Amino acid sequence: MTVPRLIPTHQWTPVEQPDVSFSPNRVKGSNRKRRRDHHSQNDLKRQRFVSPGPHKQPARNGNFTSQPAAGPVTSRETCSSNSSIPTCSSATSKPGGCVPSLREGSHQSAFPSSSVNDKLSQQILDLFHACEQQNDDLEKKEHCRAALQRDIQTIFPCAQVFLAGSSLNGFGTRSSDADLCLVIEEGKVSYIERPQLIRAKVPILKFRVGGVEFDLNFNNTVGIRNTFLLRTYAYVEKRVRPIILVIKKWASHHCIKDASRGTLSSYSLVLMVLHYLQTLPEPVIPCLQKDYPESFNPKMDVHLVPSGPSNIPAFVSKNQSSLGDLLLGFLKYYATVFKWDKLVISVREAKTLPKTYCREWREKFICVEEPFDRTNTARAVHETVKFEAIKAEFTESYQVLQLRKDLNFILPLKNTRPKR
Repeated sequence: MTVPRLIPTHQWTPVEQPDVSFSPNRVKGSNRKRRRDHHSQNDLKRQRFVSPGPHKQPARNGNFTSQPAAGPVTSRETCSSNSSIPTCSSATSKPGGCVPSLREGSHQSAFPSSSVNDKLSQQILDLFHACEQQNDDLEKKEHCRAALQRDIQTIFPCAQVFLAGSSLNGFGTRSSDADLCLVIEEGKVSYIERPQLIRAKVPILKFRVGGVEFDLNFNNTVGIRNTFLLRTYAYVEKRVRPIILVIKKWASHHCIKDASRGTLSSYSLVLMVLHYLQTLPEPVIPCLQKDYPESFNPKMDVHLVPSGPSNIPAFVSKNQSSLGDLLLGFLKYYATVFKWDKLVISVREAKTLPKTYCREWREKFICVEEPFDRTNTARAVHETVKFEAIKAEFTESYQVLQLRKDLNFILPLKNTRPKR
């Protein structure tokens, strides 16, 4: 039999509401998640699901605390049938690591003058500072995550709820929704007979708290792993976060960043930018999975994933291109250089791969390899008209920006900055 829903849909509310300010709500229905293509290799795969021990209702632990901007525990907790609720704590960064701990703010030190030496570069940096997710925004999401975890642990003491996606990977904005992943440990249990877990491609639960939309999925550990891979890329070089945030805004403005409508997902777009930065003659960023395989081992215990990259140092690139030059180069690469019909984008390998290496991808319009499970993150683009529209936007924006050198001509700044 299938495992019953832990909490009735739309009936869960957090214990408390945090007293923090928040930006205006997103437009209802924007950035709606799309069901993943049913051709995924994981479709219809069923896994045994079991809990650690006999079902008991543990007492609330008065010592439970929620740390700001934190994920769940970063080392495996010992959990028995009569244990109290595990304490949730933040990961801590080791000396020399470029990635800030989950307790620290996201703000980086000043940019070198070479990165912001022209009008276009300054526009990119200003828009980034205006739109980037603030610590208050993240704390609000963390408060809700901790409250939800606390309630679920009354049923499954070893369950953990992870904050994932753009809220934590360094590329979030003030309007970003929050992706949550519920992870329940495997173990024998006496109160469920012949359980099966159906790997659904849609969130188990969607809800809204204090102007923030939450999507809760179940045991999608790949999403946790890629969150911390992207978080490391976000902080390994100072130019990465501004350039990606602006490109995401540009793609949204031109209606090519919505997987539910057959265009690119935000995740695919981020991987496309990282690929471009990796493959320049003088790379702006390294290949983290090659240089630090132990930090991004796909078999690493999921509870250790947040602390895996904590000691990775900042990357010192010989490429000192400005933010404006990198944006222009990104548009040029996908407008005139990249061979959509022949190549696969691979951040894992820091290069392109031939489409022929995977039979399932040969007929896909756009192929962007997921760095851990190696599926195609751009499979939503399955119509010729949408594919041609994406290519056309790259070409037109490149031509306009090359001529004007002003971000307003491809992304109206007045309408893009959040209203206060």
